[in-house]
Amino acid sequence: MKSNSLKSNAVVVVGGGFGGLTTALSLSSCKGRPTIILIEPRSRFVFLPLLYELLSGEMKAWEVAPSYSSLLASRGIVLIKQRIANIDLEGEVVITSLGQVIKYSQLVISTGSKVDHFSIPGVEEHCLMFNKYEDVIKIKKLVEALNRSTESKDNIVIVGGGATGVELACKLSDLLHGNHTVHLIELDEKVLPNGKSFNQEQIQQALNKRSIKLHLNTRVVKITEHVVEIENANENYSKQSDSLTYAGVIWTAGVKASAPDGLASSLLKDGRLLINSKLQVLGYDNVFSIGDVSFDIRQPLIGTAQVAMQQGDHLAKNLIAYHQGKELTSFNFVDRGEMLSMGIGEATITSMGFTLSGPLAFQVRRMAYLSKFPNLSLGIRSAGSWLLSYRNKFI
Repeated sequence: MKSNSLKSNAVVVVGGGFGGLTTALSLSSCKGRPTIILIEPRSRFVFLPLLYELLSGEMKAWEVAPSYSSLLASRGIVLIKQRIANIDLEGEVVITSLGQVIKYSQLVISTGSKVDHFSIPGVEEHCLMFNKYEDVIKIKKLVEALNRSTESKDNIVIVGGGATGVELACKLSDLLHGNHTVHLIELDEKVLPNGKSFNQEQIQQALNKRSIKLHLNTRVVKITEHVVEIENANENYSKQSDSLTYAGVIWTAGVKASAPDGLASSLLKDGRLLINSKLQVLGYDNVFSIGDVSFDIRQPLIGTAQVAMQQGDHLAKNLIAYHQGKELTSFNFVDRGEMLSMGIGEATITSMGFTLSGPLAFQVRRMAYLSKFPNLSLGIRSAGSWLLSYRNKFI
């Protein structure tokens, strides 16, 4: 659709991650919906919780990283593949990197987060990341090279022992068949510091079983071409420095909000947009924000796909209510638990008082995520593919 045909009564969604995509798709299913414009520069949506299975080959690219064109087909959503240069909240326009000016009636800012290097020298130059489809391709090539190598000194270092770090460590250890050491560095005194207690125990056992080398209470000082320099971060002990050589280093140590340019600093807290309980940006009734880039003082939430998707579903209802002149309702997050992979074919789950680990948990986790796919037909197709491959194991 050409820029001069974009309607000023449109709902413009900036950012096609879990929150933005869920909002757009949920809104497209509503009766009497307005024009929906989604601005997203990437070609593929990435279902981040299953990115590990794409790395291990347990799932395929079309399942974990489908194209936006396939997800939005026949949904009546206008997709603009451009980056945002500026947002003018007073003029109610969004300006893209190519100079396209898009007028909105309601605006949804769901630009998510970006990698936080914490100003540590060498991170940007030497580290691989793990949040995009292209990152998986790079790490796959690293694994293939290491599996061809006869040098047992070729190690992998993962910085960050949160959910991404521990899941990735287990998966990589399995892919390397124990022939190379996986080092996991965590600033806290334990891995998965924000995780559920049962999952913490199961993950610790999984790491121990794979002989993954843990460096807890450890801070990264600098990263050079083949060395990670570290030091003891425990204030009760004198600082001790050490270094780890690596064939590959992967950064999973944290993210920060990725707010668009042009927003007043008074609207932000630590880079996140301040919102009320109805997901509106403070001071602007027709501007909303969800996901990692938003912050509700009333209900501070950790940035997860679960939070963003629940917010997206709720926001779609509030947008319809706004168009119909009805009262908007407050969003309340329902914690449905935590599911983590533990290497190839295993997982751990804590959900609504229910705990499970091992191969069965891996199958439950996969089916649970398939049910959450942003495109129902894609989820059904993926489930069919999984059932067929599962059946073939016994024939």
